[in-house]
Amino acid sequence: MKKFLAVLLVLTLCFALSSGALAASKTIAGVVFQEDQFMKMLANGYAAAAKDLGYEILQANTNNDQSKESEIINTYVSQGIAGIAISPLNSDTSPATLKDASDAGMVVAVCNTHIDSFPFAVANYSADNFTFCNQTGKAAVDFIKKQYPAGQKIRIALVQFKTQIPEQSADRVNGFLKALDEASIPYEIVSDQDAWLQDMAVAKAGDMLSANPNIDIIYAANDGGTVGSTMAVENAGLAGKVFVFGTDGSEQIVGLLKDQNNILQAVTAQDPYQIGYKTVTALVSHIEGKTFDGEGKDNIIPGIPLNRNDAAGLDAFLATLGK
Repeated sequence: MKKFLAVLLVLTLCFALSSGALAASKTIAGVVFQEDQFMKMLANGYAAAAKDLGYEILQANTNNDQSKESEIINTYVSQGIAGIAISPLNSDTSPATLKDASDAGMVVAVCNTHIDSFPFAVANYSADNFTFCNQTGKAAVDFIKKQYPAGQKIRIALVQFKTQIPEQSADRVNGFLKALDEASIPYEIVSDQDAWLQDMAVAKAGDMLSANPNIDIIYAANDGGTVGSTMAVENAGLAGKVFVFGTDGSEQIVGLLKDQNNILQAVTAQDPYQIGYKTVTALVSHIEGKTFDGEGKDNIIPGIPLNRNDAAGLDAFLATLGK
């Protein structure tokens, strides 16, 4: 009887251990780096893909803190998480910790970056920052040709995030300006500031307008900068005199495009939900030993142009947000 009980105990322990291993293998992590609409939709895409594929997902936000990013990644490694889908904070400093995690056996899939900086990752999914912001630049060209006399030099202020993610910020600004260059629009950059969160951008754009009262156009390179710059123009009483072109799409941005104050003119939205969904799908495919299109590559998710003169397009975009 004692022998039977001992065997039963061993079998029970083995079953518990194997069940624990199975549970661990079906648990992944999803990481974003700040609190804004884009990152919330990215996280929603992570969660939806995990649910559809039968995985549990643990989500975290690094809040623009490199040391916190490293801490979160190392915690997931110690917990035995099967894989991580992450929008890395920096392509220079983030790879080292993620490479260590990969070497420790955790599968890594990245988004909103370039695979060259993360060669150990199974894939990268992102918008092409230059291309989709070039779309916004083309919308600005059309606006400028209608709004200003031919040959007038346009005074432009930039609100970007070059101290946060320099490569991405530069690609977006350069994409926007390239459209103006190709159309031979004369312009002058009269101010260039960093402000990627809404409150930060309200203050910085307000200062720019005070120091440069003749600004014609503000181009903002992300969601928070776009919203904050639009609010700053309104706060300064410059609606109808200063116009904003921006980046990313959200319910709030669509509201600003529909607003009769006529400040925000056009943006190009990324599709963060699909970026997140496809990043987790690639992650799980690799965990399960399946091959997939785009493996080991940069995979581009197309941008979505949004213009205040396209009410149907704005409503269609809101529908994708479930609004």
